Amino acid sequence: MRFAGRHRADPVIGQGEPDGRTERTGGQGVGFEVGVESLVLWGVSALTAAVSAVLGLAGGIMLLAVMLLFLEPAVAIPVHAVAQLASNASRSLVHRRAVRRDLLLPYLILLLPAGMLSVPLTQRADPDLLRLAIGIFVLIATWRREWLLFGFDPGRIPTFPRFTLVGGLAGFFGPVVGATGPFIAPFFLGLGLSRFELIGTTAACQATGHLVKLALFGSGGFDFAAHAVLYGGMIAAVVIGTSLGTKLLHRIPEKHFPAIYKTALSLVAARLVGSGALALVGD
Repeated sequence: MRFAGRHRADPVIGQGEPDGRTERTGGQGVGFEVGVESLVLWGVSALTAAVSAVLGLAGGIMLLAVMLLFLEPAVAIPVHAVAQLASNASRSLVHRRAVRRDLLLPYLILLLPAGMLSVPLTQRADPDLLRLAIGIFVLIATWRREWLLFGFDPGRIPTFPRFTLVGGLAGFFGPVVGATGPFIAPFFLGLGLSRFELIGTTAACQATGHLVKLALFGSGGFDFAAHAVLYGGMIAAVVIGTSLGTKLLHRIPEKHFPAIYKTALSLVAARLVGSGALALVGD
């Protein structure tokens, strides 16, 4: 297990150097070495997609936390967006009849303009600081989700302005923290949604958010082609994971999942916080 390095291009298997390697920067000065790491991320992509298919959330933030063990945030967040677009789009397609369009449409209004404000933060921030911040965000989202709302009760806001607001917040924080599922989840409470409406609607909202992130990072110069093998495998993995998770939706006791995913997520987040903090202290 290794980090992709700080502000440097890591070589990937290819051509151009005497040892058969060449440098791919991904437009951000960081590359990805195809090997065990890619196999791990493909496997984790399938597993976390299955988790999201059963629970409706948690898989995306778990996947991002693992990706940050191998990649710099400036690379992990755009590549994560590609995989999660496939994951959420496939899940919303499966539950397309249950998607609440009256919630989805206001969610879209501020996604793009809010995201345009925050993309420069991801591209210019110190990767170790971002890794530390994302690790802290994951821990708070997992164990103290109410802190993300600063004690505010989203149920007091009428539906249309509520989802216009949450779309704007998700649009702003998405490019910075990568996965906003735990943040937006409380806004869907108290609406009387069925389980399938909740899973389908949150998936549709998340899919549009990831699509906006891809457009923003692409316009900012991120080289998606340099990481096509990695995210191509992740796309295939999340589609398989979504299919398996959907089949298990009616069979697996849901009560066992929260404790398992919280424990796994916390361990990975602690690793991010520790590595980010140590790197910053070392610098």
